[in-house]
Amino acid sequence: MKISRIQDLLLALSTFVLVGSITPWMRKLAIKHDVMDSPVHSHKTHKEPVPYLGGLGIIIGILAVSFGALIYKHAESKNYWLALSVLGPALILGLIGLWDDIKNLPPLPRFIAQTVAGIFTSALLIASSTVGTPTGSKIVDAIITTIWIVGICNSVNFFDNLDGGAAGTIAVSSIALTKLGIDGGQYLVGGLAAVTAGATLGFLLWNKSPARIYMGDAGALFLGILIASLTIRLHPNAQTEWTSLATPVLLLAVPILDTSVAVISRLRRKISPFQGGRDHLSHRLIRAGLARPVAAVALWVLSGVFASCAVLIPIVGKSAEEVITVAGAALWLGLFIFFIRMADS
Repeated sequence: MKISRIQDLLLALSTFVLVGSITPWMRKLAIKHDVMDSPVHSHKTHKEPVPYLGGLGIIIGILAVSFGALIYKHAESKNYWLALSVLGPALILGLIGLWDDIKNLPPLPRFIAQTVAGIFTSALLIASSTVGTPTGSKIVDAIITTIWIVGICNSVNFFDNLDGGAAGTIAVSSIALTKLGIDGGQYLVGGLAAVTAGATLGFLLWNKSPARIYMGDAGALFLGILIASLTIRLHPNAQTEWTSLATPVLLLAVPILDTSVAVISRLRRKISPFQGGRDHLSHRLIRAGLARPVAAVALWVLSGVFASCAVLIPIVGKSAEEVITVAGAALWLGLFIFFIRMADS
């Protein structure tokens, strides 16, 4: 089903308006039922309880606009199944995240749920031959896809630790993914990325510093598996396989960087990677003297730099795309060294 750039813009605007409108109602619902993120743990940086359920608004907005658009376009049944293959696992994991927001589950059940969802989604992608850059081996594709989906789910969940940080970064990545999808004729990827961009920007109206609501695990896990599935489905039309494989990594370079720094920092200190802490990129930037809103903008800008590299890869020639990819990798490594040398807490 072909989607024009104007239609993509309409999808994004519709989701932006819908999520921006229903998020205050989600906030009232969270306050009424005491679904709050209370700063009772040492790694929490906010001073007063903040309502959850922002993720529920994101889920409702993305599902409503996505399937509403398919109904409006009188789409064929195969398009519904394609959309469901992406949104179905995301919804399941989002509901598990919602349960966690309400009941506060321990880390292990969440990790098991993410792994099962990753394996299931990977099986769907392999069975339908919709991996964007296949290696030629279904076993290798399945391993890479599963690790990618589980890893990105955790990265987005870990990364949601600063007012507006995760929502703005996912919005930047989704905007770049929309362009790559449409330019490459992958209209499902482009359309769902546009909806995701609209949803995260609509939520950002209420989540920017000082945040009036959080997305919680419901939003982080839903967005994590959604953006992971879309990026692994993307075929970037690059001229070499390794730059194609690098494109999804560039699109999500900042959440991956955050997780890498936090996990290695914790392992170095002999504590569990799943234990919360003030060792994320946002915490390090704030300790370096940046105000919380400025730290969020800094993360958005970094994401924009890496996303721009991803967008340029299919546009330029072979030699230039290799230079861009190597430059992006060098920048990532430089940032990793810079952040890992900062004080952990």
